[in-house]
Amino acid sequence: MKEVKLFYLRECPFCKKALRYIEQAKAKHSELADIEIEMIEESEQAALADKYDYYYVPTFYIAGEKVHEGGIFPDEVEQILRQALE
Repeated sequence: MKEVKLFYLRECPFCKKALRYIEQAKAKHSELADIEIEMIEESEQAALADKYDYYYVPTFYIAGEKVHEGGIFPDEVEQILRQALE
C-alpha cells in the first residue's frame, strides 16, 4: 500500500466534503477501509505544507506524487484510494 497525504484546511467546504467522501468510500468498499491517510491541516503545519507544491486544498499526494488538487467528487476520492492500493 502506498503512502497517502491529504493537505486540507479545517474550515474549507471542499475539504469537509473530501473528508466525508473518504469515510463513505471506506464504508462502502471494505478493501479501502485499511488505507491510512496522513492528514495535514495546512494552517497548523505550515512548515510541512510549504515543502509541497500546491495552491488549493484539498490536495492528495500518493507516494510523494500529487494526484489531485482542489474541489473533489466522491468518484475521484474512490479513485485516489484505489491508486493507493496499487
